[in-house]
Amino acid sequence: MPNVQAPVDDEPLDSGRRRHRSAAAPERAGGAVARGLHGRVRVARHGSVASRVERWCGTWRAALTCRSSLGNGDRGVSRTAATVDAMMITDEDCLAETLAFNREFEARAASRPARGKAPDAAGLAALRRNRLGGDTPPVRLPQGQDRIVAQGVKVRAFVPPGRVEGVYLHFHGGGWVFGSACGQDARLWRLARQARLAVVSVDYRLAPEHPFPAGPEDCEAAARWLVENAAGEFGTRRLLIGGESAGAHLGVVTLLRLRDRHGITGGFRAAHLLFGPYDLSMTPSQRAFGSRRLLSNTDTLRRTYDLFTPGMTAEARRDCGISPLFADLSGLPPARIVVGTEDPLLDDSLFLAARWRAAGAPVQLGVVAGAMHGFTLFPLTVTAREQRRERDFLSTAGQ
Repeated sequence: MPNVQAPVDDEPLDSGRRRHRSAAAPERAGGAVARGLHGRVRVARHGSVASRVERWCGTWRAALTCRSSLGNGDRGVSRTAATVDAMMITDEDCLAETLAFNREFEARAASRPARGKAPDAAGLAALRRNRLGGDTPPVRLPQGQDRIVAQGVKVRAFVPPGRVEGVYLHFHGGGWVFGSACGQDARLWRLARQARLAVVSVDYRLAPEHPFPAGPEDCEAAARWLVENAAGEFGTRRLLIGGESAGAHLGVVTLLRLRDRHGITGGFRAAHLLFGPYDLSMTPSQRAFGSRRLLSNTDTLRRTYDLFTPGMTAEARRDCGISPLFADLSGLPPARIVVGTEDPLLDDSLFLAARWRAAGAPVQLGVVAGAMHGFTLFPLTVTAREQRRERDFLSTAGQ
């Protein structure tokens, strides 16, 4: 294993900023910058992973440098400058460590049987017993409190001693198929203590036993309950929302459901979204990633979407209730969106950030150099840094 600098406690699966004027289709929302990005990535794939990442980051560094020479007289130039200025590439100084970990991960994956069809019931149960990204069960802490809230939805709450300064509604990752609210007790308890937040993690129903829309319905019910009861339960009305991977998707879907079904806007003051899938019909980066044996790739995404939305065509999955990248994003709160350069969901975050800002809300987009999907599951320098950035954002957002 590569030399790493920071231990990570049990965590589920599921880094910067950028702005664009959006159109109905997310491909257009990214504009010429996104199209240019894909051109560079395709060409760079002929070289090494390290050179590809370095070229990708170098392109954005050059764009940031050019900003200072751009005039403000032309409004189109001003918008372009704002787009670049709203994005941050992070952690290039530890790129070698991050890429070395990716290579080790791929080598270990190559020694195991290739992932084929979805597991049967027994295999699914065995996988669900272990923490995401690991081969051992998660460690449950006594500070976690299991509760049942509205409509029978199960949640796990972590409430720090003393004054609570907000509530973070958290959705775990795992492709809507794996994971649980008790899958990352150490991480959520640490976040609760350090950010002075009550953390409420939702144990939403999982596919394939409970396909769409069961999971989103549970998250919506928990969010409504929190909007109505946070002051009485936790002594604060400052609410935040977010999650990792599938949990990030559910965070956006929940905000849209609150707005469209219940007229609730402003109930949550900020969103924190880690490497989520926002277009289940598959963005270009999802389709182009291929079969690299990292935590997620093109094939595993397709299988996951089939389990979550069985029988649906790609066109049906573009419904904005399933793929929030196609939704009207007006009225949503400020957001921080994070993704790695080696994640098949890279475009999802780039495009969502562009459309989020175009809809009128502030957004921070952080792109972590060399990081694969679900990188926060593993003991890496970038993981420790990202956890600090998450804590800092959630500590101050919506104050």
